[in-house]
Amino acid sequence: MRAMVLDAPRTPLRPADLPMPVPGPGQVLLKVKACGVCRTDLHVVDDEVHATRAPLVLGHQIVGERTDTGERVGVPWLGWTDGTCPYCARGQENLCVAARFTGKDLDGGYAEYCVADERFCLPLPDAIDDVHAAPLLCAALIGLRTLRAGGDAARVGIYGFGNAAHLICQVATWEGREVYAFTRPGDERTQAFAREQGAVWAGGTDERPDVELDSALIFAPAGELVPLALRAVRPGGVVVCGGIHMSDIPSFPYADLWEERSLRSVANLTRADGRELLALAPKVPLRAAVTTYALEDAQRALDDLRGGALEGAAVIVP
Repeated sequence: MRAMVLDAPRTPLRPADLPMPVPGPGQVLLKVKACGVCRTDLHVVDDEVHATRAPLVLGHQIVGERTDTGERVGVPWLGWTDGTCPYCARGQENLCVAARFTGKDLDGGYAEYCVADERFCLPLPDAIDDVHAAPLLCAALIGLRTLRAGGDAARVGIYGFGNAAHLICQVATWEGREVYAFTRPGDERTQAFAREQGAVWAGGTDERPDVELDSALIFAPAGELVPLALRAVRPGGVVVCGGIHMSDIPSFPYADLWEERSLRSVANLTRADGRELLALAPKVPLRAAVTTYALEDAQRALDDLRGGALEGAAVIVP
């Protein structure tokens, strides 16, 4: 089968002809219909998130067709858990000590076929086609988990308006929240895109709206945004870091955290997050802005994501 593989960190993907994967116990074979490109893929390439195998097939936003039943399913980042560790027992499978992740520990969807644990294959709503379903399987899922971690916030700030942000902005506005979008200073194109997705205000990270935020969600992997977000939320407000990797957070005065402001992160996702998001998506209706790429152009998709050339999500169609 055709695939694009990563041989080592910080090297370009290369095309490869790999043997057809064979499902093991509890696994299913999927024909890949579409696979979203995620910033986490860049973190794996850059070795900021460490892959445990090489060569590796990236990709963890997989829309696939089961070869045994023909059912269309989605495969997310969380690809396997032991189900028995203390975290799994507490309903925190996203923190499983033995977890394996798609496109990091397990071969992912930058290929014509893949195998996946049947327990982590999520049924997809018929109302959303393959290409537009793919970005829901990480960007929207982690976005929803991040939004929920911010509590019942009426005014939500979003720092970094890319893949996850443009989707969760739609959810937040559908739920009746006001969204304030923060982009790179001077990035008027992305600010206009944020307003198109429902933001009531959009500006640079060097600006502040004339209201205090109830929560701030940080999707850009830039630690220097944390103190800015803390200063933008009201007393008792929450700042949530939604990325799997972030540059170091600079020191900041205790006064920025005082008055019961909270700073927290989210990690990975759970199947419950997936079920909630996929039930919600047709109701919003959630619509991903997508740019499609052929499988052989996967490296170009990563380059475009890294260079900020995309509005919304990149999706590979084998």
